[in-house]
Amino acid sequence: MAHLILAQTTASVSELKKNPMGTVAAGEGFPVAILNRNEPAFYCVPAKAYAALMDKLEDLELNAIADARKGQRVVKVKLADL
Repeated sequence: MAHLILAQTTASVSELKKNPMGTVAAGEGFPVAILNRNEPAFYCVPAKAYAALMDKLEDLELNAIADARKGQRVVKVKLADL
């Protein structure tokens, strides 16, 4: 059975156990697909890449809110009034 692997680098669970930081480094800043019996079990994502992903998701959520509010009446306020 074919499995979609969404990373350019893969490692086995055994490799991850032997050298966790080396496995992360092998991805060169990108996610590493961790395989269990040649099937993707999970993705090991470096902290910097994860933070970028969370920022992108937040941007998408904020854009959706802005799009939903499009066309609503604009209320102008002064900073001193807050």
